[in-house]
Amino acid sequence: MLNFRFAKDYLLHRLRGKSRHGLHSPFVYRLVDEVIYDFRAKKVYDEVEAIRIELLSDNRMITVTDLGAGSLVNNNREKRIGDIAKNALKPPKLAQLLYRLANDLQPDNMIELGTCLGTTSIYLKKAAPKAKLYTLEGCPATAGIANEVFKKAAINDIQLITGNFDDTLPGVINSLEKLDFVFVDGNHQKDATLKYFEWCLPKVHENTLLIFDDIYWSEGMKEAWEIIKAHPQVTVTVDLFWIGLVYFKKGQVKENFLIRI
Repeated sequence: MLNFRFAKDYLLHRLRGKSRHGLHSPFVYRLVDEVIYDFRAKKVYDEVEAIRIELLSDNRMITVTDLGAGSLVNNNREKRIGDIAKNALKPPKLAQLLYRLANDLQPDNMIELGTCLGTTSIYLKKAAPKAKLYTLEGCPATAGIANEVFKKAAINDIQLITGNFDDTLPGVINSLEKLDFVFVDGNHQKDATLKYFEWCLPKVHENTLLIFDDIYWSEGMKEAWEIIKAHPQVTVTVDLFWIGLVYFKKGQVKENFLIRI
């Protein structure tokens, strides 16, 4: 039933979504034309994807603490690193889109909720090398592999914080004067998503970008996305089906865009 609902949502999005043509917002037209639809090959893609290939063939077993569903009970399971890489890492197309969004924005700081094995963290850091990147992961074993990955990529200034997001995210937000770029992944529940959104609001500004992953994951996530879009501080949203982009540009007419990718 879930797969049917998801497939239906995807089909409707494809039918209703726009390309760059017919966009009357100069800001969104440039975003789509120069960033979202920039499908040119880049050297950095090959560098990070080589790490992904290594992870896919890693046969080590680790004990995964799954907090991603927001359960109050930790679900500890033995998993092969290669299987985690296959099933949990952001696919190249999406990870590379996140790279382009960060590269275009050039934020001073970035927060990533859901490190997993660290490939998306590397994409973000390479996109904005001067930015301070905080990446939060609930599973200690997975975080350990991510640290290995960072060393392999010769990146030593990513701040990886392990623990439940409810415990770790407030401290990161409170330590920053403003929030520039936040990627919310790792917990696909309505209440958790809205809670993280609300926590971010006091620190957002004209150029802040909040990105929400898996906005069609469940009925609850769809409801959360509708609530976020309707919030009075939000001016522009871009629904790419797999992720949703949220902007707070003052003076911009409030508008929600569906874009095919």
